[in-house]
Amino acid sequence: MNNKIFVFCFLALYNFTVNTNAQIIEREIPKEWNGLVEGGRFMDLFLPIPIQSPLSKDAWGAENVIPRDVNNGIEDSEWSYWGGNIKVSEDGKYHLFVARWKEDSPKGHGEWPQSHVVQSVSENSIGPYKVKNEIGPGHNPEIFRLSDGRYVIYVIDGYYMSQNINGPWDKHSFDFDSRDRPVIEGLSNLTFAQREDGSYLMICRGGGVWFSKTGISPYYQVSQGSVYPPVDGRFEDPVVWRDHIQYHMIVNDWYGRIAYYLRSKDGINWKVDPGMAYKTGIAVYEDGTQVDWFKYERIKILQDKLGRAIQANFAVIDVLKNEDKGNDNHSSKNISIPLLPSRHIQILNKKDINSETQKIKIKILAEEGFDPHQDINFNSLRFGASEEVDFGRGSKLIEIQEIGADVILTFEGTGNGLTQENFVAKLLGRTNEGKILFGYARLPGIDYLEPALSAQKPVFTKVKGGYDVSVEVENFGQVASKQAEIKIEFIRKNISIEIAKGTVPPLNSFEKSNEIFHIDKEIETGVEYTVKVTTLQNDRELVIFRQEIFLN
Repeated sequence: MNNKIFVFCFLALYNFTVNTNAQIIEREIPKEWNGLVEGGRFMDLFLPIPIQSPLSKDAWGAENVIPRDVNNGIEDSEWSYWGGNIKVSEDGKYHLFVARWKEDSPKGHGEWPQSHVVQSVSENSIGPYKVKNEIGPGHNPEIFRLSDGRYVIYVIDGYYMSQNINGPWDKHSFDFDSRDRPVIEGLSNLTFAQREDGSYLMICRGGGVWFSKTGISPYYQVSQGSVYPPVDGRFEDPVVWRDHIQYHMIVNDWYGRIAYYLRSKDGINWKVDPGMAYKTGIAVYEDGTQVDWFKYERIKILQDKLGRAIQANFAVIDVLKNEDKGNDNHSSKNISIPLLPSRHIQILNKKDINSETQKIKIKILAEEGFDPHQDINFNSLRFGASEEVDFGRGSKLIEIQEIGADVILTFEGTGNGLTQENFVAKLLGRTNEGKILFGYARLPGIDYLEPALSAQKPVFTKVKGGYDVSVEVENFGQVASKQAEIKIEFIRKNISIEIAKGTVPPLNSFEKSNEIFHIDKEIETGVEYTVKVTTLQNDRELVIFRQEIFLN
């Protein structure tokens, strides 16, 4: 049964973030990060910013952001801007949907709850962006497009929708079904990525994983807890995107001032890569001038036709948020920073790659602006698991073959480091100009579209001779499942007792089934148990449900 969950606690959480006494903590950087080579961190992918106009010394802002290019992103003296991402229209123009409020508002930056979303347009991705239309009230916007071509602009506590990127826009509300799972930090600051079948993945502020069949139909929570890194962080600003290889996510721990980069095969199970995703000081112009914004928040990603990240946009402010007062010299804006795109790579091996593999063949495809024959420093290349190549290790190149505009490279199998924990391999090296060259490739023998059978909390009914237990199972994968196993266990005092076991029939994507079992085992009542529901297909665990229950 669907239950509508509204945004809660957001104002309290936000106000906590601007408390100067709780602004940051000096978090110790993991020692192993010191061994990363250049190109091993997402932060290494930020490129120098093209200068659109002469750097200005007359713009608003503290000394740390002067001089700067006022035509990068969007800014002016009348409005404070925050958040937003870019979509490219069919005519090739760039549309940045961003929140703003009057700079001279008495509350200064604290006026953000009264912000409005506007559509701004530029001839190029960097800017300048000029406001074209006002959409309506809202904050932290993120625009995405449905399979039927309609545009959706998410804002806190709702969304706008239009048939055309230029409007008109109608306001709507999402439906959320937590499916007996705790909603982590409320449903705010949501971020979205379209899956291969047109359905949508959503990550909420607290790191919960949700799915919707259409993008505007109800969102269902699948994760039990946060998928963020296991640190005592204060996470916000997640951004998720999918390219032709995998899912990507960046989330910021504002408390520890560390942003993390994660990758996933399916959007459910996430792998945290070492190294910072970004930090202050990444805004550097092509002439070497650095703009030292005090805070970088609300990162959003501009993607190319393959879904690859080619630009990051940030909301930035020059001082602490509570020091930005109305009608002063401080404010906020949206900035654009180009990213180094990954190269288009394919693995040619047909069999699984592991420690026994003798040779690995990959193809690097030529693209506009990239000639693999001329641009690659072949002696610099390493290939294999990211855990290896990000630290300067991996398989070594032993053969180069030119195939038309592309190249086929053969690497030694030894040193690849690939295990069952890896769902992609990584290439890392240099161009002949000394710049980073990298790319990911899908591995042979791995199913990238799989069923994801997810159970809700079992319902226990006292009957003669024991209990009847019913459990609803739904497939949130993108392909139909085969008949699967399901088992229900009670866990108490670290002892697990299997109380029911059976099968789940084949289910299409977003199809559900209600399974009923009879328990005639003697079970102690009046105590609290942890109930665990596991679905398995071909002996592989799919999605596990765990929760405490009190059995009467």
